[in-house]
Amino acid sequence: MTTPPSKAGTKGVPRAAREQQVLAAATREFGRHGYEATTMAAIAARVGVTKPLLHHYFGSKQELYLACLTPVGDRLLAAIRAAMADHATGAPPTPLRVLQALFTALDGRREAWFVLYDPTLPPGSEAARRAAHYRDAIDDLAATGSADLLHTTAAGDPLDADALKYAWRGLCTALVRWWINHPDQTPDAMTRRCARLFGAGGAVLAAGDDTA
Repeated sequence: MTTPPSKAGTKGVPRAAREQQVLAAATREFGRHGYEATTMAAIAARVGVTKPLLHHYFGSKQELYLACLTPVGDRLLAAIRAAMADHATGAPPTPLRVLQALFTALDGRREAWFVLYDPTLPPGSEAARRAAHYRDAIDDLAATGSADLLHTTAAGDPLDADALKYAWRGLCTALVRWWINHPDQTPDAMTRRCARLFGAGGAVLAAGDDTA
């Protein structure tokens, strides 16, 4: 019996499975090369299908990008919210909880971070607007965490929280980029590394205060 065309992919692969293969490949391409430099032909070649099939399944390149972006943005937001809401006794500090949540959410799809933080998206496009929506939501959560942290240290300058929010975004981006270049590092290993780095940084700053 012939498989109905609506459920069939290519070479006997069901359409749903093929779509997931395309999304995984497209996420890697967009994350590694940016929206502008990524082509439908490159994505099709990575999956082993034709470019017309990609257009048939997802429409335009922008529509394919949005199909990659939405699960990435939703997953990251959910992970950060859950980490920030975890106030269990003995839980790691909020920054480490958030980083562990990010690493866990991105495990197996590390380039996905750069799908969200892509500077090559066409200005004014739906892709740029949707990505900005997710980035703004993540920044709002970061701002809340920054304000809470600064409140506990009695910092007085209201711009400190805004500066810390941007520093945090840059730190996350740098850590993910390093992580991509070290594929053997697990989310737990990355979290432990960050804890050591934060501890070392705190020790350096404390030593500086002692000698001032």
